[in-house]
Amino acid sequence: RVTLKAPEIAENGNAVPVTVSVDSPMTDKDHVKALHIVADGNPNPGVASFTFTPLAGKCEVQLRVRMAQTQKIVCVAEMSDGTLWSAAREVKVTIGGCGG
Repeated sequence: RVTLKAPEIAENGNAVPVTVSVDSPMTDKDHVKALHIVADGNPNPGVASFTFTPLAGKCEVQLRVRMAQTQKIVCVAEMSDGTLWSAAREVKVTIGGCGG
């Protein structure tokens, strides 16, 4: 249910484009409550967290992530019924963006 779009190879880790969307009807009974994005190889792995309500209409975010090295980006969607859905993708970084 979670779709994660990111380049397979990032020439520069300073601004890696990432798009995350979750297939959800976004109704009162079935919607995304929160979306968490983590880059597991960064000094501070927690990249961003977003909260949603049914009023959002759909769950989709676009952002640029700073990445220190080749690593996995993991997205976890927390649903209104308490279930968790996730997706992950490895991104190869040729020039790190978090310094040495």
